[in-house]
Amino acid sequence: MFKAQVRFTLLALLLPLLLNATHILKDDILKPEASILIEKMADELLLKTGISGYVIATNENFPEKFNLVEYSKRYEASTSKPYVMLIFAPNAIITVKSGEKGRVALIPSSKELTELYDKSDVIDATIDVVSAKDKNSMEDKHTIGVLQGFSELADQIASSKNVEMTTTLPNETRVIISVLRVIVIIGALLVLWIFIVRPILRRMKNGKE
Repeated sequence: MFKAQVRFTLLALLLPLLLNATHILKDDILKPEASILIEKMADELLLKTGISGYVIATNENFPEKFNLVEYSKRYEASTSKPYVMLIFAPNAIITVKSGEKGRVALIPSSKELTELYDKSDVIDATIDVVSAKDKNSMEDKHTIGVLQGFSELADQIASSKNVEMTTTLPNETRVIISVLRVIVIIGALLVLWIFIVRPILRRMKNGKE
């Protein structure tokens, strides 16, 4: 009887700690496998950088211009600073007029943390997966999008701290986008040379002659 009471007391003491240990603050979307991977990435990120990464994946129907920063404060009691919180809300209304839905937000615990990652890259890593035209169900895309977005966030924070993550995912989308950017830049330079620079040089040469 005494042993049972001791076990119950220990469980009562440890349970709140175990519940607060999670880096996924709300989950209406993720599949169990994705949740496990996110927890592993968040644990490694915290261990190597001292920065906590949190995820809120919600199916709530937020109205247009809903304040996600204020919304994130509901979960502050379950966080440890410094942190960066990734919020993914696929049912949040972007504009009523367009009917478009789906918002991604990154909420840091301080402005200094924003220098450790590129907000656009993280959001793109999340959204690109969701908007891709493939055979995956929308539910799978949401899961993959959150997973890829958090992986990108963790990688960038770690890189800013000069450490390397071993649990994050390879970002094929980022590589493709980088290649496309190079192609666009090269194309722009060619257009500039053909239609502007070369004609000017020819006119200058002919003028001298």
